[in-house]
Amino acid sequence: MVLLGRGLLSVGRTALRRHAIVRHLQYDAFVDRHIGPKRIEQQQMLDFIGYKDLDDLTGTNVPNMIKIEKALELPAPLDEYKMLKELEAIAAQNKIYRSYIGMGYYDTIVPAVISRNILQNIGWISQYTPYQAEISQGRLESLLNFQTMIAEITGLPTTNASLLDEATASAEAVALAARTTKRNKVDSQRPLGIDIELCDSIEGFEFDDKVAAVVVQYPNTEGRIHQFDELIEKAHKNKSLVIMVCDLLSLTILRSPGDLGADIAVGSAQRFGVPLGYGGPHAGFMAVGKSDSKNALGRNMPGRIIGVTKDANGNRALRLALQTREQHIRRDKATSNICTAQALLANMSAMYAVYHGPQRLTEIARGVHKSTAYLATHLRNSGHEIVHKDYLTL
Repeated sequence: MVLLGRGLLSVGRTALRRHAIVRHLQYDAFVDRHIGPKRIEQQQMLDFIGYKDLDDLTGTNVPNMIKIEKALELPAPLDEYKMLKELEAIAAQNKIYRSYIGMGYYDTIVPAVISRNILQNIGWISQYTPYQAEISQGRLESLLNFQTMIAEITGLPTTNASLLDEATASAEAVALAARTTKRNKVDSQRPLGIDIELCDSIEGFEFDDKVAAVVVQYPNTEGRIHQFDELIEKAHKNKSLVIMVCDLLSLTILRSPGDLGADIAVGSAQRFGVPLGYGGPHAGFMAVGKSDSKNALGRNMPGRIIGVTKDANGNRALRLALQTREQHIRRDKATSNICTAQALLANMSAMYAVYHGPQRLTEIARGVHKSTAYLATHLRNSGHEIVHKDYLTL
């Protein structure tokens, strides 16, 4: 009987503990743990300013014309654990297929040393624009490496320390071309007053005195490599600029945009050691050539630029250069109103280039191209037609 009693007592205590845990979890709401003041603190603030509750506060101060009269159709609040489980259930509904569309994001291998020491390091994650240069020399050095990498690969001398992504970098390049040429027709950015003309083929395109720039892919979405020499020559005769949207890895084995005569090169640095991240964020890049003696493209280029200078003791030092172009100083007269960068991802890409070095990057590109050529050969032998003769599918 004693043993049985002890057993019952033990079971009872276990049940009580479980009940206490369940009750505790009911009050462990995500909103209480992570968002704003507690209910008691809310009421103290409401009492201080003379309102009964939050509805009384908003009802008095929010204009009727923008009020939502009906209650929001929101699900019941969850604690953090249940929220993660629900998100996992939603994600599990996705069906993952292999994509052959091209011009996407790449499941690149992130070296463990970069993942551990940068991507997972709060000292790199939480830092943003290095406005205080005197305490940011390490990050400035890494961003200078990013700029140097982009300049060497694209063959264009002036680069910035990253933009938001490839899409915004392309739009910024178009706006840059329109500003510097003082023309508004580009090969619809209606808010900017720029006309966009989409062309199915570059062959036979006729320029006029309204064309600010022509935008081309190198390689294009299907992996095809166009021969742009004639187009670039015609564009420059018309005093139009050439913008190339290009892939960094492919440029390690192709002629660079600078060598081809392009004026601006843009793209994404994602495949240089940055995870997919469900589609972002990834660092965009921009590089420009020297169009005239005043370096108009470089001085009008958007984004942060890291420059090399000397400190008060004459030692080499790094800082943000040409900041008077930027929104936090020039406001509405800035070269761009997207006054930001992807510093963490740019630093990862810079470290990826340092980790592998020029020779290894070239070997990676050649290896991927050889695999593509192998696939093309067997597809051709199986009776399929390969549309493009010159291709570099990476």
